[in-house]
Amino acid sequence: MKLDTILDKVELGSMELPEFQRGYVWNREQVRNLFSSLYHRNPVGSLLVWETVAGTTKTRGEGGMAVGQNVQLLLDGQQRITSAYGVIRGKAPAFFDGNAKAFTGLHFHVDDESFEFFQPTKMAQDPLWVDVSKLMKEGLGEYITKMTSPDTDAVTRRLDRLSKLREIKDINIYIEEIAGKKTTEKVVEIFNVVNSGGTKLSQGDLTLAKICAEWPEARDTLKGHLGRWSDNGYGFKPDWLLRCLNAVLTGEANFRHLENRSPNEIRNGLERAVKGIDSSLNLIADRLGLDHDRVLFGRYAIPVMARFFDQQGGFLGSAESDRLLFWYVQAAMWGRFSGSTETTLDQDLESLDQGGISGLLDRIRLWHGGLRVAPEHFKGSTLGARFYPMLYLLTRMGGARDFCSGAELKKGLLGAGARLEVHHIFPKAQLRKHGYSHGQINSLANFCFLTKDCNQRISDRLPKDYFPEVEAKYCGALRSQWIPANQDLWRLENYPDFLDARRNLLAAEANSRLSQLSHDEARWMSGDAAASRVRTVIGGITSERERLELENLNTWVTEQGLSAGELSFEHADPNTDRQVVFDLAWPEGVQAELTHPVAVLLDEGDELIRFANDAGYRFFTSTDAFRRYVEKDILKRDETGEADGGPASRN
Repeated sequence: MKLDTILDKVELGSMELPEFQRGYVWNREQVRNLFSSLYHRNPVGSLLVWETVAGTTKTRGEGGMAVGQNVQLLLDGQQRITSAYGVIRGKAPAFFDGNAKAFTGLHFHVDDESFEFFQPTKMAQDPLWVDVSKLMKEGLGEYITKMTSPDTDAVTRRLDRLSKLREIKDINIYIEEIAGKKTTEKVVEIFNVVNSGGTKLSQGDLTLAKICAEWPEARDTLKGHLGRWSDNGYGFKPDWLLRCLNAVLTGEANFRHLENRSPNEIRNGLERAVKGIDSSLNLIADRLGLDHDRVLFGRYAIPVMARFFDQQGGFLGSAESDRLLFWYVQAAMWGRFSGSTETTLDQDLESLDQGGISGLLDRIRLWHGGLRVAPEHFKGSTLGARFYPMLYLLTRMGGARDFCSGAELKKGLLGAGARLEVHHIFPKAQLRKHGYSHGQINSLANFCFLTKDCNQRISDRLPKDYFPEVEAKYCGALRSQWIPANQDLWRLENYPDFLDARRNLLAAEANSRLSQLSHDEARWMSGDAAASRVRTVIGGITSERERLELENLNTWVTEQGLSAGELSFEHADPNTDRQVVFDLAWPEGVQAELTHPVAVLLDEGDELIRFANDAGYRFFTSTDAFRRYVEKDILKRDETGEADGGPASRN
């Protein structure tokens, strides 16, 4: 079938996208390669469609065909057809869900026969760059006069090339059909087999597809809630929200328990789950101070909390709220959900239903051991360790004060300079010069929170120099940040002793706060803290400068039409108790499941690098090295910045 005819079918709605398909994921270079292949008449692969009857399965977009009419659902070829439609028709198809920048602004150079996306400085003064979408929609028209040259053959050649480009629409694409009655599950199975080189559907994707088959607005409704939380500083994924829905509606973790629920039950369950999530986030932010994504640990405890709120009609007394937070902190602090999330959720939901909050606490104590914090638990290093959120929690709950103003570090401080930042009490550069190890330099006991202005003002001064000034101006500010009073410990040569002393102070403060939340129920806090399992988590972001560098890298990646990575990504070895935090990671590849897992590891030790290597990650120890990898291996650009040629990628 001619490509133009296929695009007409998309326009009319007789070729649609099944709901279970993921959104558009191609980047600009893949679009460029597709049109280079089409122009040079290189093979671009066939399409696979499911010939069925409109209305028998949920599709994306407006659905142009009346119920009962035949419709072709696109199983293999979504990326190619979406890209072709976007460039040739100059707009996204009705079923589009992705980043339209990936196919907006494609240009063709009539002499070089090359395709590039619009660059003002490069193309504005060169009439030989042609807007492909405009050419496809309006014809040769204005471009005829722009092809002028004293060389008549050159003019003819240019016009021939423009005609050849427009005739892309007449290229025949082979279409393979799956006909006959088939269930959505069977078609998804076929899709996963034929698309084995692409991105397979997760259990959550398939569950959402089944929900959408009976409740078409489900996906947009979920996106709306996720967007609202994102606007408020919390980044959650659809699978996580489905877990919360499942927990509230069924009391189970496995998605199969949602399969036989009616659309009304799903709608009602989602509404209840969202209320429970909002209540949980508000409680965590208000009482613990964990009010944004960077410090919100233990997010898979929230489905359990949401179910409890739902069981209690949305309202908890102060004692119940505190005990629920006590459980949440314990679950998050010890990494309760870092292993087999589904199994652990099932256990905790069962414990909640059978014994309420006491049942949850019995379960976690049986699993972990003592629930007291020991100084050794603060031996972790970097901002990625689980006790980093604990340090933030203590700062907010304990009324810690800024070293430069004496003001309490609380939410709502005005001005860009009042934003809280992590401060190295002993500066990294000074410790490195003195020969201290990577782990010692980035020890959690060397971190505190200050305003951005104060962090910059102190800069790389040593505690022995600036601590006396702080104490003289703002008496008690050092004590509020759990700084040892012994001034000998403020000296660089006594840094290890400073760490030991501050760990003791932090552990004592943590146990005091936990006791308050448990309402001093001794049975929960009894036992030897040292007897509990100390699960050291290594790795993670070590400074605000490093975080900013990674955030800028993530922004650059999305500007290339690729998906952002996950900051402070926690990876657990399923065969051991070992857990690490990668600074920035793409656990399914920069293009999900089309490339291997990738991590960016800045200023990390040999142990973490060995772990990443053993876990099958391709890792980079500088942002520049990662950019070169994306340019060369993902975007297929050579060293000059030009993209390589060759046929387009499949799908």
